Amino acid sequence: MDIKAIFGENLKFYRKAKHLSQEQLSEKVDISVKHLSSIERGLTFVSADLLEKLAFSVDVPVFYFFVNKREFFYNDVMLKTINDIIENKLIKTIEEIKTDIRQKNH
Repeated sequence: MDIKAIFGENLKFYRKAKHLSQEQLSEKVDISVKHLSSIERGLTFVSADLLEKLAFSVDVPVFYFFVNKREFFYNDVMLKTINDIIENKLIKTIEEIKTDIRQKNH
């Protein structure tokens, strides 16, 4: 995967994570929706100024756009494991709170 494709995929991911439409983000950074779409599809690259605006608008460090998540970031197995750990900890904590409440009420 080339750098433009990685950049575009990451930009789209972070835009969606911030619940921004292409229209909203393009307005924030003062480009057309067509230009943003072209960037997200890896057809066009950005200037340094636009790079800074995009990073600021989706609230991520600039380098996040250049990391190939498939190779570096969490994969599905890791995310499931993390989710399971968090879920189990939450269940345990809720049960402990319920036990404390029962003990205080008796």
